[in-house]
Amino acid sequence: MNHPLPATALQLRSLIHASGELEISLVDEPLPVPGEHEVLIRIEATPLNPSDQGLLLGPADLSTVQAAGSPERPVLKAQLPAAAMPAMAARVGQSLAVGNEGAGTVVAAGDSAAAQALLGKKVAAIGGAMYAQYRCVPLSQCLLLPDDATAAEGASCFVNPLTALGMVETMRREGHTALVHTAAASNLGQMLNRICLQDGIGLVNIVRSPAQAALLRGQGAVHVCDSSADSFSHDLTEALVQTGATLAFDATGGGTLAGQILSAMEVALNRNASEYSRYGSPVHKQVYLYGGLDTSPTTFRRNFGMAWGMGGWLLFPFLNKIGPAGADALKQRVARELRSTFRSHYAGELSLTQALAPEQVRRYAQRATGEKFLIKPN
Repeated sequence: MNHPLPATALQLRSLIHASGELEISLVDEPLPVPGEHEVLIRIEATPLNPSDQGLLLGPADLSTVQAAGSPERPVLKAQLPAAAMPAMAARVGQSLAVGNEGAGTVVAAGDSAAAQALLGKKVAAIGGAMYAQYRCVPLSQCLLLPDDATAAEGASCFVNPLTALGMVETMRREGHTALVHTAAASNLGQMLNRICLQDGIGLVNIVRSPAQAALLRGQGAVHVCDSSADSFSHDLTEALVQTGATLAFDATGGGTLAGQILSAMEVALNRNASEYSRYGSPVHKQVYLYGGLDTSPTTFRRNFGMAWGMGGWLLFPFLNKIGPAGADALKQRVARELRSTFRSHYAGELSLTQALAPEQVRRYAQRATGEKFLIKPN
């Protein structure tokens, strides 16, 4: 080890008790010694992604949040609704580390030449448990950042960029030619818009307010549909006619939006159909639900023929599907375009202790578009 390192370091953990109480705390964990093909990273920045909040907060009722512990070692507590407990049975009593991705400086490395080459370098990493002061990860879960890049710039290298690229790659592999994306004004949505503009791919952006629509149009988006507008159904159908999009990725999950998209796709396809079919258009229409911003049930009317599908899509199963070579190609594009296509914006920065403050939890738990937060553990 080239740096004097502490024997232990703080890690944030989330625990659900059998009583239905959520407890989030900071614990001291021994610093691991990297194996041959591993590196130890001093984590300097890690984002609060919606996927992280699902593990961090679970289905807790945030109106019951209260602070405990001490200023140096705060503890956050909240109550889960009784109806949510059956779904949490598998994690009751388990103290779980949180944080999908982050970035920092390699301060210790295993004996392999590849690991040693990263000593002192700034890297991004994925693999969970990133809400910690130090994290030991395999080389395969690291991405070397440009020499002049900051940890904040690299903190969101994996989840949002690879999800956006994964959507485009899924489109290509499944034979579609254009995309629909909901919650399109988010960091991820803005990245996807930049990718599609750069790659010449038709993209229909669905947003939830005029301000979000203006934001995306200001970034060059061609097709923007505001779901709060009275003309939404018409605008969506016209955008689908113009792009020919037959694949959608829906971040809201619940409600009627996924069904609305399939219905509009069917109308758009039938507008130029050469003959009538009682089974609807033979062109397959697909909506993937990849988020849960709306926690209500997913509901739809089957008025879009028989050639359709609705299912789930997650980043990590997709990366496993395309294999190490395919995933590495996507990662290298992220590194090349870190400050352009894949730049991220953060509404604020928090320390580990601040991330457990009730007022901050209520703020970042809103998951408002453009309100993503960054944790700086050190």
